[in-house]
Amino acid sequence: MSKPPFPRGILMIAAATVTLSIVTAAVGRLTGAGNSAPTAPVIASRDLLFRDQPNGGVAVFDAADTSVPIDIVAPETNGFLRATMRGLARQRLRQDADREVPFRLTGFADGRLTLADPTTGRTVEMEAFGITNEEAFARLLTAKARS
Repeated sequence: MSKPPFPRGILMIAAATVTLSIVTAAVGRLTGAGNSAPTAPVIASRDLLFRDQPNGGVAVFDAADTSVPIDIVAPETNGFLRATMRGLARQRLRQDADREVPFRLTGFADGRLTLADPTTGRTVEMEAFGITNEEAFARLLTAKARS
């Protein structure tokens, strides 16, 4: 006994669906269709500078006052913050962008937190990395200068 052939019509519909999905995704990606700016209002924003320290730490400064850091990340700690900043700095180097322009940390009313690099146009959505990693940056929105 041989099995009956799979219905040709169903195969053609499946192929057309897959093709349409790929074309739609490609058009959206190339044109930016579907990408919209966040609509939630900004509740807090701070421009930050990150400076490597001789001991391997990272000093974080509010760009409005670079005389005293708002935080110092101890050497070999807070890997997420370090990796995020290393990635953004690497992109600045590739694009030959100004390294002294501050990064903008923004908190939105819907709870989202972003870190944007105005020199490269890159924005990191912190919620994508989990609450613990997001908190590493969230505390910088309200941190006071260290004495």
